[in-house]
Amino acid sequence: MDHYTKTKVAVLSIEGIVDQKNVNTVLQRINDINFDEILDGSHLAQMLYDNSNTVFPLFLNTERPDRISSALAEGKVVMIIDRSSAALIAPTILLEYFSTMEDYDMPWIPASAFRLIRLFAVTFSIFATPIYVAVLTYHYELIPKDLLETIVASRNLIPFQPLIEALFLEISIELLREAAARLPTKVGQTLGIVGGIVIGQAAVVAGLTSNILLIIVALSALSSFVTPIYKMGNTIRILRFPFLIGAQIWGLLGISLAAIFLLTHLIKLTSMGQPYLAPIYPFQLKDWKDSVVRLPFHLFKSRPKHLRTQNSVRQPKKEKSIVKKNDFNE
Repeated sequence: MDHYTKTKVAVLSIEGIVDQKNVNTVLQRINDINFDEILDGSHLAQMLYDNSNTVFPLFLNTERPDRISSALAEGKVVMIIDRSSAALIAPTILLEYFSTMEDYDMPWIPASAFRLIRLFAVTFSIFATPIYVAVLTYHYELIPKDLLETIVASRNLIPFQPLIEALFLEISIELLREAAARLPTKVGQTLGIVGGIVIGQAAVVAGLTSNILLIIVALSALSSFVTPIYKMGNTIRILRFPFLIGAQIWGLLGISLAAIFLLTHLIKLTSMGQPYLAPIYPFQLKDWKDSVVRLPFHLFKSRPKHLRTQNSVRQPKKEKSIVKKNDFNE
């Protein structure tokens, strides 16, 4: 596989559950790699991707044994890489990157609520600033009259177009993030908080941006941190910029076109040959029990359909005579 580092890779799966085609695909792709060094699991993942020209992560990196065990029980393949602290899980779907193992430690109603909050936060993070730019540039008639007066007052002395104003704030936040990530922890936290407040307030006072856009960009940045998987958070940060450009060129039509391109890309994406957008496309109603929401455990009677496991049954059917719970009576 690699000529110099001789990196060892262990491929794990549960016999009798996993689709053997997935195991064979993983083994074949690993054997086909011809590179002089592989230093980390992230390097290996990029070499195994179905499509290397995507901003979305197709393999799930995790250091948690419980997540690895859960993936194996579902019928997935896990790769453990020598000298790497994280394992790779494949195949994966988009919605997995917005769920955490803590969702299974709490009752299903709050777990489902938190998942919906994460999905709303991601949607807000991507679309909030582009919609602001589109509305102010092309569709100001959509703004309520009372709010329009506030926006006009806040933008009265600003010499820039909404796009320049939004890019200035977005890039400033990205610079703060990158700087904070590469400084010692305590200094980085202070820089991220104090620097954001100072630069934001100074930009408003100097007439470089409006108060309303500052609030929207700050909330968008905060919403992107809700994503539990770091690599998916990076993807969301990148996606905002094409939507901003589309909003400036064609307004809401530009945002719609960018959304169509994004949806088309997601529909075409696969992870180890399995559809990345499942169970939304192809639509599989039974798999919705653990996707957008997390339903009670007694409904987890089968493994995900898109994995095509050899044994799809998780809970054998009980006879009618023993359906009642056997509680202890004194």
